Amino acid sequence: MSDKNIRMIIGMDDTDSREGMCTTYLCALLRDELSSFADIVAEPILVRLNPTIPYKTRGNASVALLVECNDPERIVEHVTAKVASMACMNNENTNPGIVFITDDKFEAVKHELSTFFRRAVKEVITIDEAKELASELELRFKFFKNGRGLIGALSACGAMLDLEWDHTYEYLAYREKDVWGNLRTVDETSLFEADRQTYPDTWDTVDLVNKMAVCVPHSGDPVLFGIRGKDSSSVEKAASFVISEPVERICTYRTNQGTDMHLIPVSGVEGIDEMHSYILEGEVVSDPETIRGGHTIFSLVDNQGETIDCAAFEPTKNFRELVRKLIPGDRIVVYGSVTERTMNIEKMKILKLALKYEVSNPACPSCGKRMKSAGSGQGYRCRKCGTSSMDTERSEVKRDIQAGFYEVPPCARRHLAKQLIRFEKDDLPVFPGR
Repeated sequence: MSDKNIRMIIGMDDTDSREGMCTTYLCALLRDELSSFADIVAEPILVRLNPTIPYKTRGNASVALLVECNDPERIVEHVTAKVASMACMNNENTNPGIVFITDDKFEAVKHELSTFFRRAVKEVITIDEAKELASELELRFKFFKNGRGLIGALSACGAMLDLEWDHTYEYLAYREKDVWGNLRTVDETSLFEADRQTYPDTWDTVDLVNKMAVCVPHSGDPVLFGIRGKDSSSVEKAASFVISEPVERICTYRTNQGTDMHLIPVSGVEGIDEMHSYILEGEVVSDPETIRGGHTIFSLVDNQGETIDCAAFEPTKNFRELVRKLIPGDRIVVYGSVTERTMNIEKMKILKLALKYEVSNPACPSCGKRMKSAGSGQGYRCRKCGTSSMDTERSEVKRDIQAGFYEVPPCARRHLAKQLIRFEKDDLPVFPGR
């Protein structure tokens, strides 16, 4: 035990599985437990990392707490024991990591960990790289099994050390433990009312077009519902309208959700790598095709003539209807993640629409009626007047789409994807997904 108070950052990740638990719940629980012998001196941090990582559990989230105490060893022992007892250790894909940083190291490691955090949101980082960095910086850390959770734990610490990143907030309500895994009881009408009362200060609570609640998960984890918005007061106000089963505890996180932090501007297809996310401008070069499974795909060409497939997958629902209206020649910007050389579109800006034409049989100059085909290679003939022509007529067709900024609906929104209502005013019309 120290004679003076010491500040400590605790970063954690990879305690959950697809079947249950939640790293954010463990953070909320620890915040409440640690507060009996330490002060919680900052908002808890929830950061989402690279969304394309194949071994993520659900949302690829990591968390961090900043506490002040006079007994850091007690903190380390308590957190380590809690992670060991509550993480889904029996699941082969659960590999927890914990990092502890005391305030005497804050400035010395701030730059390295802040950089690591930003890279982890955009790039693919190996477990060995995380272990090497933690060792080089002489950090105190603990990992279980292969230690993949160290990547997120270090990232969350970096986010806490350097708060100069765009952020939003999420209010998370957690279930009582005896009902975990059972059907959730949340009054859907109250969620629509919460949205009506607080949008656009909160978002993605419900999906109006697809008539569904999107803030209530369906897996066996402890989360009852989550409200996302621009600040803590807005999400807490929205939560006050929600009628649900009893809530065990709540926690409001500062987060990089809804920021597009994962996106990398790129000038052409040549600069694109697998499992990264990009902003790419190009021209549509193929008619969108809907394939088995309901996915709609088209090809985009960049200024250098290189092409890439772009997809609006089935979960994007009504967004696919917009994509199907594209034609070759449309100039667009796509925002999304690349896997298997296909960009999964999260947002799309239509810069300029190509002209669309309809080809029809020529009109008879005498009677005005449409001529009929005179046979293969013989042009067209008016059966009434006997006039003929070798040429078809081409007329411009009004398109049922306009230039503007579009996004997938809330039911298909990725955690990191920035909502259009958060963008500064654009020269083009903006069509938020609701």
